[in-house]
Amino acid sequence: MARLSPDERRRAIIEATLAVARRNGLGATTVRDVADEMGTSSGLVHHYFDSMDEVLAVAFEHAAGADLERARAVVAEAPTATEQLDAFIACYAPAQSDWTMQLWLDAWAEAARRPALRNVSQRLNRAWQELVRSIVADGVTAGEFATDDPDAAAWRLLSVLDGLALQVVAHEALIGRDEVVAWTRAAADRELLPSAPAATRAATRTRR
Repeated sequence: MARLSPDERRRAIIEATLAVARRNGLGATTVRDVADEMGTSSGLVHHYFDSMDEVLAVAFEHAAGADLERARAVVAEAPTATEQLDAFIACYAPAQSDWTMQLWLDAWAEAARRPALRNVSQRLNRAWQELVRSIVADGVTAGEFATDDPDAAAWRLLSVLDGLALQVVAHEALIGRDEVVAWTRAAADRELLPSAPAATRAATRTRR
């Protein structure tokens, strides 16, 4: 391999890990696989990472963290809490080919056996929930939403999204992305606008 700085070497290992994980799944990715992907030896991987668990955790955080930053940027562009929540749902809902959601599925499956991966997964999950919680709380302050517990409401909405998104990834013939968006928006209506759920949000979207 060409001479690279330590940071560049680590990035190359992370990119190779994600390339292998995309083909084989996160749990089936080994040090040997990553080394072969890079055209180098397993010793190079071990030189920069203490264990394969650490490699997988860092690679997962790199990919999933990038999605989180994109979601934050999309939300920041929307002027109201209602539109922010709609934008969040739309950018979170995966297509059948969304490999990052497959990566999340793999990470959750492996988390019980890999503490480093579990810690990253938990930290990122809290960050996603905090993004939704902040949207809900701002909506309550602005009079757009009604809930006594923005924190719990955010967890419930994120759980609906996660469950539907995983159905798309695991069972693509059953439901698609459009259903995920529509059903999650309907769940948000029921969760946050109990007095006039569907009509109010529908009118908001029509005005945009």
